[in-house]
Amino acid sequence: MDLIDHLRVLAARVTNARALIQTEEATKTAMVMPFIQILGYNVFDPLEVTPELVADVGTKKGEKVDYAILRQGRPIMLFECKKAGADLNINHAGQLFRYFHVTEARFGVLTNGLVYKFFSDLEQPNKMDDKPFFEFDLLDFKERDVEELKKFAKCAFDLDTILATANEMKYTRAIQSLLAVWMNAPSEDFVRLVSADLLGSRRFTPAVRDQFTTITKRAFERLVGEKINERLKGAMSPETVTVADSSATPDQPVQALSEEEERITTSLEELEGFYVVRSIVRELVPTKRVAIRDAQSYCAVLLDDNNRKPICRLRFNNTDKLRLGLFSEAKEEEVVPLETVDHIYEHADRLKRTVQSYLERTTP
Repeated sequence: MDLIDHLRVLAARVTNARALIQTEEATKTAMVMPFIQILGYNVFDPLEVTPELVADVGTKKGEKVDYAILRQGRPIMLFECKKAGADLNINHAGQLFRYFHVTEARFGVLTNGLVYKFFSDLEQPNKMDDKPFFEFDLLDFKERDVEELKKFAKCAFDLDTILATANEMKYTRAIQSLLAVWMNAPSEDFVRLVSADLLGSRRFTPAVRDQFTTITKRAFERLVGEKINERLKGAMSPETVTVADSSATPDQPVQALSEEEERITTSLEELEGFYVVRSIVRELVPTKRVAIRDAQSYCAVLLDDNNRKPICRLRFNNTDKLRLGLFSEAKEEEVVPLETVDHIYEHADRLKRTVQSYLERTTP
């Protein structure tokens, strides 16, 4: 199961349970510990992840940082946790600042279980910066964010590699924020800069400034719109969640969607089940070949987004009774009960056999 799949499963679980997570301790248990575990660190081994690390700081005695990730007995990353949804500003990182100064750790993470802010000492050695160089939002992340997060995983952690790119990440983020401001309200200096070649010898009068401020803002909007349209043109891929005709059988083509079917939404449990199935069969096929189509009575998991190659059906519409549809070589469906979504793993061998049968049929 890839890192991004683990993160998506955790995000689904957190979304479901978020209303019940009201304290800092609950946030640590339900959100932060699973996040650290996903990065490959054993949260149950105090030699690898030490909770409530104590290090006296000057006259302050017995203060504790919530988690310290250790490598060869030395801390490499510190976690300071706040309750789910709490504000994360630099004023909430006091203990993190102090521990960063007295330990060998080069990275400090301030989190509320949903957003993770990564700090280092890029400005002054051994003094944690006021601004993070990287932020990861569990409920709103992109693939490039996951690629950056991978650098902190146990299997890939390399101090020099992260520090070499941390400055670039920090300044890239700052420039993105500045550009976002300019898109909505271009500053006079920026408008003057982009209009200089166009104006020639004309003076930059208040009237010209107002005119080119409007033009600059419109140009930004059109540029972004064109880029979005380009991405949308290529968005139809096996990763895309689409809606299938619930009346179609594995050997029948998908029919036109009705208005009722167009209103179908894929539940978090169905998405979690899809990621579990995809992780099971990834040793046979690339994950991008495994697609999901939702329908009224079930959610189909397909090979190559082909309705004639069903891997299984997630029959989760009745949340009190989860069921999984498995297929024989003759494409006959057998529905089996599931206690939880994770119990799909108990049928891993059969899911693999189904995928293998499709691969053998296409092998020359």
